[in-house]
Amino acid sequence: MITAQPRLVVSAPASGHGKTAIAVGLLAAMAARGIPTAGFKVGPDHTDAAYLGLASGRPGRNLDPRLVGAQRIAPLFGHGASGAQLSVIEGAMGLFDSLTGQPEVDGTAAVAAALRAPVALVVDVAAMGHSLAALVHGFRMFDEMVHLGGVILNRVASPRHEQMLRSALDDIGMPVLGALRRGDLPNVLPSRTHGLVPVAHRSVEAARAVRRLGEAVARSLDLDRLMALANSAPSLPGPLWTPAEAAGDPAETRPLVALAGGPGAPYTYVETAELLTAAGAEVVVVDPLRDESLPPGTRALVVGSGLPEGYAEELSANRRLCADVARFARDGWPVVAEGVALPWLGRELDGRPMCGVLDITGSTGEQTVAGYREATAPGTSVLAPAGARITGYKQHRAVVTPRAGAAPAWTWSGGNPEGFVWRQVHASQLGLHWAAAPEIAKRLVAAAIAGPAKPSGPAGQMPGPQMPTPQVSGPVPQLAGPAPQLAGPAPQLAGPAPQLGGPGQPMPMSGPRPRPVQDSISGPLPGGPAPSGPPSDPAPTTGPVPGMFPPEGPGGMSPPPGPAFGMPPADAAGPGMSPGHGPLPQRPGGAMPNGGPIHGTPDTGPDARPPSDVPISS
Repeated sequence: MITAQPRLVVSAPASGHGKTAIAVGLLAAMAARGIPTAGFKVGPDHTDAAYLGLASGRPGRNLDPRLVGAQRIAPLFGHGASGAQLSVIEGAMGLFDSLTGQPEVDGTAAVAAALRAPVALVVDVAAMGHSLAALVHGFRMFDEMVHLGGVILNRVASPRHEQMLRSALDDIGMPVLGALRRGDLPNVLPSRTHGLVPVAHRSVEAARAVRRLGEAVARSLDLDRLMALANSAPSLPGPLWTPAEAAGDPAETRPLVALAGGPGAPYTYVETAELLTAAGAEVVVVDPLRDESLPPGTRALVVGSGLPEGYAEELSANRRLCADVARFARDGWPVVAEGVALPWLGRELDGRPMCGVLDITGSTGEQTVAGYREATAPGTSVLAPAGARITGYKQHRAVVTPRAGAAPAWTWSGGNPEGFVWRQVHASQLGLHWAAAPEIAKRLVAAAIAGPAKPSGPAGQMPGPQMPTPQVSGPVPQLAGPAPQLAGPAPQLAGPAPQLGGPGQPMPMSGPRPRPVQDSISGPLPGGPAPSGPPSDPAPTTGPVPGMFPPEGPGGMSPPPGPAFGMPPADAAGPGMSPGHGPLPQRPGGAMPNGGPIHGTPDTGPDARPPSDVPISS
């Protein structure tokens, strides 16, 4: 059960007010006082979560209702905050903003209401006077489910300016939690083009930036008052999320799964490593930018969407690892690739040679493609059964040609199929949060135990995955039970679930293990016509493909009826109910919990999907 947990949401009226620097600095300042802390980021942003984790000394985590479901936010928070005396949740965009246009579902205010956490509002007051009081009063009154506990003034011009602002806020009874002058908050965080790589590599630049932000916050903010506000958060009832319970009984055999990342952070959500470990895997980190080979004994590889695209040159230069990954994938071992890992598995990206597993080329476009996708698996793969549905997030500039292979990884309404499924490779630019579907970890561990998928069919033909791809009809398959059996004997799922180390501890490493590796790489590449050599996989058909749904419009696929992949059963909670929490109060005029007349009522139909191709601001 989640008990009293001091917590605080740091938000702002909009992006650009300084909330990331202040949230990171607050965690660093409290940690310097010896207070155990935990950092969380609202939304899918890997980078901010990594710096929050660096400041707190334990993994930073994401709270994204769109990716994991609103009912999992409080349990995931309780899991990540265990043992901390202060948890800081950094919002995304403005307090009442939402990328999808549904702030009552996935906005910062919705997360604050779900966690019953007070909010500290960071406001850039460089060009503001008494109007600050009107702004803050509007934010306080807009949503009665959100408790605005105080304001942090950023970029104050002078002592006289600060006194005027404090007087204006005193007139409306709003506490001031601290004030930073112009230049007090140093612009020291590494460029966002580096993503979380400086944290993953534990660079001196990243550590220095966090330390300097902590010193600035400690000088200018009232830490005791902030701590008192965090302590005012009420007890949060309900069960904790635990990897062992989510993943089910672990396998007796412990296959080694390589997870892309660095010693400071993985290139994926932290729960991925925890779920793999709970499912019975021995997780070891491999750095695609530095390591020249996969760890000895590796039986599966996972490359998450947190790896930035700006490191294409470094990925290409690591030729030894590229060759090792190519052998590994062609030998038939499981590979899950997201984000830039898709073009990394191709022939080249911007003219630079890559791994050559897939017959695709990539080029960096001028615009960023970003947004959530309600994705459907058209066929069975190592990651999901045919017809399974899940919400993912993509943010990339690389354009891959062709976009999909004969067996695509995903389809979604209103868009063309994307990605590639070949043997036990599942590659696309869509990033998933495995806490939404813990069955993924169980399937991957079972595939790692079963061993390589063997080629089948006529000589010289490169097969798809060695699992059946049935026609889909009726309800969507659920992954609540045991994972479908892969090639080879089924693993025995018994025994206690091994756990990762406690907060802040590194993932377990492994010693050398023998791994069968073929001496040569041969055969055509899936994905498209090869420029030379044997023919590649057949081009996608125009009619329905076995295991896929009939097209809906140009290149579109209709999602199947039935519940979504990884989501709770329909009777888990009725309207206005939160699992384990009882009824939630409604906003005035709201037709649903935490919804109001301004926010509106979201479309929850089978084809409902948020706007796409819009980048998220931090």
